[in-house]
Amino acid sequence: MSYTAINKTILLPDGREITIETGKLAKQADGSVVVKMGNTMLLAAVVSNKEAREGVDFLPLSVDYQEKFASSGKIPGGFLRREARLSDYEILVSRLVDRILRPMFPDDYHAETQMTIHLISADTEIMPDALAALAASAALAVSDIPFNGPISEVRVARIDGQLVINPSVSDLQRADIDMIVGASIDSVAMVEGEMNEVSEEEMLEAIAFAHEAIKVQCQAQLELAEMVGKLQKREYSHETHDDELRQKVYDATYQKAYEVAKRGSASKSDRKEGFSAVANEFIASLGEEHGYDLGMIKTYFHDVEKEAVRNMILNDRVRLDGRQLDQIRPIWSEVNYLPATHGSAVFTRGETQSLTTVTLGTKLDEQMIDSAMVSGTSKFLLHYNFPAFSTGEVKPNRGPGRREIGHGNLALRALKKVLPPDAENPYTIRIVSDILESNGSSSMATVCAGSLALMDAGVPVKDAVSGIAMGLITDVATGKFAVLSDILGDEDHLGDMDFKVAGTKKGITACQMDIKVQGLSHEVLSQALGQAKNGRLHILNEMAKTISAPNPDYKPHTPRSFNIVIDKEFIGAVIGPGGKVIQQIQKDTGATIIIEEKNEKGHVNIFASNQDSMNEAVRKIRNIVAQPEIGEVYVGKVKSIQPYGAFVEFMPGKDGLLHISEIKHERLETMDGVLEIGEEVKVKLIDVDKKTGKFKLSRKAILPKPEATQPNQ
Repeated sequence: MSYTAINKTILLPDGREITIETGKLAKQADGSVVVKMGNTMLLAAVVSNKEAREGVDFLPLSVDYQEKFASSGKIPGGFLRREARLSDYEILVSRLVDRILRPMFPDDYHAETQMTIHLISADTEIMPDALAALAASAALAVSDIPFNGPISEVRVARIDGQLVINPSVSDLQRADIDMIVGASIDSVAMVEGEMNEVSEEEMLEAIAFAHEAIKVQCQAQLELAEMVGKLQKREYSHETHDDELRQKVYDATYQKAYEVAKRGSASKSDRKEGFSAVANEFIASLGEEHGYDLGMIKTYFHDVEKEAVRNMILNDRVRLDGRQLDQIRPIWSEVNYLPATHGSAVFTRGETQSLTTVTLGTKLDEQMIDSAMVSGTSKFLLHYNFPAFSTGEVKPNRGPGRREIGHGNLALRALKKVLPPDAENPYTIRIVSDILESNGSSSMATVCAGSLALMDAGVPVKDAVSGIAMGLITDVATGKFAVLSDILGDEDHLGDMDFKVAGTKKGITACQMDIKVQGLSHEVLSQALGQAKNGRLHILNEMAKTISAPNPDYKPHTPRSFNIVIDKEFIGAVIGPGGKVIQQIQKDTGATIIIEEKNEKGHVNIFASNQDSMNEAVRKIRNIVAQPEIGEVYVGKVKSIQPYGAFVEFMPGKDGLLHISEIKHERLETMDGVLEIGEEVKVKLIDVDKKTGKFKLSRKAILPKPEATQPNQ
């Protein structure tokens, strides 16, 4: 048995190579490739059914990216010791690929399609997420599945002032721009990333730089498809249409739908009722025995509604809710709404509302990370929840889905840029955003509410952060376009772009862009970013009316933190045998104490709910690690009594001899009745034996000398 592998090599701008291999692995899939860069290897395999399921009028596409622990020589944790459900990181990579692939399939292709991407070999210096979309697109390129590609994604980072494509993991630590950009040969289609408050011009430069590298990767896929002989795609017929009915629906409803769109109703439910009334009126006009397919009528009316809304915006330059193109919906916000939390905020913009909380925990609350590529902990968490009632719907609660994980990650990336450095922040910070109403850009509402809640909690953030979602309506035939600020849910659904931008007044900290049309020009993208900046600054001004800077102190019920750095040799003394000492301190004071060894020092982190507990815990630890000093006075406890004196524990774990001659100024003949075991006694350290290190104590040194007896006159 033999196989014929076909390879294609891609050169990155700095000369590094990416190779695509097909014909060797997973040959029963419709298309499969192995993409290799350094020691990182991804296997992508795609299968698409030949026929669509009856009644399906969309593309049932699933994209799953999974990292095999064996790829980096690791065994998974947990009871089962095997790969289980996708981690949040794997879901985020899956979304990166899905978001650029899905719009590239033909609109009328509805066959169930599954894309699987496995990390089968891991290089600790090469991030696989920047290669996943290339692998997926290449698998489609060598298949007969209809696809309007190829596409690819690259990571673009600015490191030490220079833009780099797919930088190493170690170099990425110094980046002030870190973005994944996805595009076809013709245009950019997807952007997601984080930045250190950079300008719009710097972001555009990075996107353009990434697109040049993507063009090379797309051309390589076209050449690979030609080498494999897969330029001809399969024929399909997944839709049946009635052109006469389509025209009938259009003629009867277009103008009415246009008038509903132009009405400028601020309520989502009012607009929905208005469009439904137009559709229902048309159906009623057909009579009871009309014989038409209701599903087809609804499909055609949806097309009419979409066209009417888009044309109304392009022609009349107003929005569905009556706003101007660059106008932001009314905003109100409130902090300290939940008095028992460490920080809270309500942020409402139009019909979108987030109730967000901040909780400050200890190091014990850090999230453990165990993946094929990364092992460690995270001390900043952001969770986004989207209950069904936020859109007036009834749905079972099945926990966070991919959308919730993606939206939460975007908000996390926007806010983490203003947090204090880990070295200055003793807390594990958890932000939870519960979306209570949703009509457009709840992820950006989460950014705004999260920023307010952090300041309410007293976290010393560098600056406030706000976010805004931009939309786009275009008409290729006329060249008209309209950039929309603070888009509604309907405008997102019917529009050509969803561009979320978050940042401070100084610059952008995170972005996410999905484009549904080909050929987005630099002019349009530049205008969208400029309009987004104005909107972001407007929202920041509105937020500042509620709170403009972090509260000067944490809430009274927030755990207080105190750090003590001790010499390495004292770590064992603080912990004690089997943890006995530290457990006793925690029991006595109610504080939580965590000890880490870093840089040859012991770092003791103390958390307490009140100052008295904190002071007592600090005192006890300082007593343990304090160095005895000759001449200092201590309050000790008698541990044992001998004929020649008593042994006194004058510091935790440190005993000294209080000799019989040092107890009183008067001479003592015996120790009987002088001291008792357990008795507290004040002593002075008078000497340390240089050879043995034994401590010598004195009580008489701190007692007043008796007055001299005067002779009788």
